[in-house]
Amino acid sequence: MAAQLATGKWIDLSHDFSEKTIYWPNNPTGFKLDTQFNGITAAGFYYSSNFFSSPEHGGTHLDAPVHFAKGKWSVDEIPTEQLIGEAVVIDVTEKTKSNPDYQITQEDIENWEKQYDKIPSNAILLFRTGWSKFYSDAQKYLGTAEKGQEAVKKLHFPSIHPELAEWLTKNRKIKAVGVDCASVDYGQSVYFKTHQILYAQNIIGFENLTNLERLPQKGSFVIALPMKIKGGSGAPLRIIAWIE
Repeated sequence: MAAQLATGKWIDLSHDFSEKTIYWPNNPTGFKLDTQFNGITAAGFYYSSNFFSSPEHGGTHLDAPVHFAKGKWSVDEIPTEQLIGEAVVIDVTEKTKSNPDYQITQEDIENWEKQYDKIPSNAILLFRTGWSKFYSDAQKYLGTAEKGQEAVKKLHFPSIHPELAEWLTKNRKIKAVGVDCASVDYGQSVYFKTHQILYAQNIIGFENLTNLERLPQKGSFVIALPMKIKGGSGAPLRIIAWIE
């Protein structure tokens, strides 16, 4: 395995964190980086150090199950083996082009499996909606560039249908789901049922991914390591994928 990983290629599935990082409209703050020191010290050598702050949920990040399921794993409690594994990429971009509120269905899974075989046990399931190309533009990515609680009602982007989430928990064994949009529930969701259903089974969520178009439909290997926040409901995430 080590020799195989050494000869492949690594793809970064993470957006960087900056003042342009996307957060939910009702978040009072976003990512902030303050310079503590940057320059030549009194001793004559160069030194740089910063202070950063950020909400747990925003940018490329991990949702811990406790985010929507009381008593389930917090960030620091997630076993490492749940964060690494074979990945499957299901492409629904043709359906989202004409419908920003598209919800991914069981039929999308069944169509994928007809072509590529059954989703492997303990896979990491990634959904490519094509939305990551809009990430630099909140209006296109979220459906609104407005801020505040009222703006939440104006969110429009695709994601996973709760009925599919329920079906997955009963019919497939997966470690995590990941999406290249802002949430595992679509933008107009009110009750976040997909979150509730998946996280109640300790299935992890990865949100705001990118570069999924660079991965094959099957055969890649994902490593998703969040900041290990004790008791955290989520955390900034650096997620990478290996391909041959």
